[in-house]
Amino acid sequence: MDNLIFFSREGLFHVLDWNAYDHILFLIALAVVYEFRNWKKVIWLISLFTIGHTLSLILAAYKIVSVDTKWIEFLIPVTIIITAIFNIFYVRKTTKQLKTNTNLIFALFFGLIHGLGFSSYFKILIGKSESKLIPLLEFALGVELAQIIIVLIILILGFIFQTIFRFSKRDWIVIISSIVIGIVLPILKAAIFW
Repeated sequence: MDNLIFFSREGLFHVLDWNAYDHILFLIALAVVYEFRNWKKVIWLISLFTIGHTLSLILAAYKIVSVDTKWIEFLIPVTIIITAIFNIFYVRKTTKQLKTNTNLIFALFFGLIHGLGFSSYFKILIGKSESKLIPLLEFALGVELAQIIIVLIILILGFIFQTIFRFSKRDWIVIISSIVIGIVLPILKAAIFW
């Protein structure tokens, strides 16, 4: 039970860590296009992200995959920017199914990349323990809970700004996606000139 609490808490605070806010920015870019009525799609998105994240942690923990952290530090901001830019171009389109399917692919694939970014620290957490799978799943539970919290906040803010402050959905998506891009560009620049 202590391990469950420990690894779930580590997963929770991995996502909610303000010093490593790239995960939060990605979730903002991923979820800003949705509303409460899309809650099933949003749950699928964050679950697919968690699956990708956990899969890459498993591959790294069992030394099946090893990627230079400099590449991961470059790819993480790229994934955020791609998602945010896609949002901006999406607001002009009328086909919502395309966006949903694309976001599902983004969530899974980018979860793989983001998980690799955390794999070194996770290897330190589990040490030389023979049993890696249970801690990985407990960690994934914490990640999933944190993502639900963040996405819930994004949906609440979207609801407030679109109903009380009368932002159009288009403006909400463009403004938030642009803010995300503005925050991530310096991170990308730093990663390029490592």
